[in-house]
Amino acid sequence: MTDEQKRSSLPDVWDQFPRLPAEGERALAHVGERWRPIFDIMGGAAILFGKSIVAMFRGQIEVKETFRQTYLIGVRSLPLTLLTAVFTGMVFALQFMVALEKFGAAETVGSVVSLAIFRELGPMLTCLMVGSRVASGIAAELGSMQVSEQIDALRALGADPVKKLVVPRLIACTLAMPLLTIIADIIGILGAMAVAWVEYGLGFMYFYSSVLETNQLTDVFSGIIKTVFFGVLIALAGCHQGFQTRGGTEGVGRATTTTVVVVSVAIFIADFILTKALIVVFDR
Repeated sequence: MTDEQKRSSLPDVWDQFPRLPAEGERALAHVGERWRPIFDIMGGAAILFGKSIVAMFRGQIEVKETFRQTYLIGVRSLPLTLLTAVFTGMVFALQFMVALEKFGAAETVGSVVSLAIFRELGPMLTCLMVGSRVASGIAAELGSMQVSEQIDALRALGADPVKKLVVPRLIACTLAMPLLTIIADIIGILGAMAVAWVEYGLGFMYFYSSVLETNQLTDVFSGIIKTVFFGVLIALAGCHQGFQTRGGTEGVGRATTTTVVVVSVAIFIADFILTKALIVVFDR
């Protein structure tokens, strides 16, 4: 008896399990097909991240391009960051003052608003607003290069597209997001302070002292730590979608739209996971 005959005569382990009905198999296959694009994006982004880390450890960093991307991502996003932060602080100050007045605790508005801004609102809204802008711009730029075969030309010349295009943007996003969040936290607190003074006559020094008494460094750091991970997600989503662009200018538009959705969903999911982890580390 040959080896093939011996193998065919052995019982298949899967035969020991009951098979699904035909309708169940088709339904499972349908679900798998619907979820496949999500796993493709996750897998492709993970591979891209691994290649970027390898390039960094090998010292393959384009310093000039990294500084240029940091300027484009960070400095160019300052107006949007300031606008988002100041109105976030003002709106939440108004809302909390109305709610706290019902319980006779309006003077604690500085503590409540600052804690919300430091731990959640500052990092989340900054990375959502700025991240969507940045990631869609990266996807459009790299997508245009992909459909015009410029990335293929880089490979033909012996250059590594990951080293030239991905690593500078990944480093820039990782550096810019925490810095923008720090600015957003400060501006958000100032906006809330102005509303508390104009609308309810709460003094600046009293508001400031309540912020210092309530918040600890861990509250500030927990929000900033999140933005490092958010910056990585933003850069990877934009670069991956840019590299996967097909179909000319129409494909660039699809890649840009998909990037905004992917970044927003990824930030929300990552925020929950990181919040749970940071509560375990800092608050227990």
